Amino acid sequence: MSDLSHWRARPAPDLKKIRGRFIAIEPAVFPDCAAALFSVIGGPENDDLWTYIPMGPFAGAEELSIGMSSVIAGGGWKTHLFCDAESGAPLGMASYMRIRPEAGSAEIGSIVFSKALQRTPAATEAMYLMAKHLFDDLGYRRYEWKCNNANEASKRAALRLGFSFEGVFRQDQVVKGKNRDTVWFSVIDSEWPRVKASLEAWLAPENFDECGDQRRSLQLIRESQR
Repeated sequence: MSDLSHWRARPAPDLKKIRGRFIAIEPAVFPDCAAALFSVIGGPENDDLWTYIPMGPFAGAEELSIGMSSVIAGGGWKTHLFCDAESGAPLGMASYMRIRPEAGSAEIGSIVFSKALQRTPAATEAMYLMAKHLFDDLGYRRYEWKCNNANEASKRAALRLGFSFEGVFRQDQVVKGKNRDTVWFSVIDSEWPRVKASLEAWLAPENFDECGDQRRSLQLIRESQR
């Protein structure tokens, strides 16, 4: 779509507290949420969660609060807390980054899922709800996912969720004393209806058996909808 004479800048992401079937999302307010968040993503037992995150790991809740407050202020991030929809217990966080309202584009990044959140329907629902806010509520044109090319789990997650591979920026950054080749993925507005439909079909109650296991994978659902 080359003619964008009608285009107007979109509002910045402003996702308030929202509750899905599995997950509740709310703005992360530091230092208020730091202690609870640190309890599930901090400490030596969780250092591996921070391997590919630009900051961290942190030694304590106060350090987490200071570190996150710094990057939020410096980068203009909109960071959100993920909590269990029933208990309210914290499970992780993610941020809208590289927010460009004039282009209708934003990145989802610095995703830190606790071990209790990883590979669960709640994790998928969290990513679905954050994408839905940008496309459906705000009318964005582009949603980005970037990660270290060495981060195989993140690359698999992006493709599973419906992002398209765009390329690799070689020697893009130096992070924690190591080279980072950055892989770019995206979903654009014309693709979102299909991506949304597959995510909603996967998250539907009927796609899970009595043990909570999926009946059909996201990939199978996406293939059946082509």
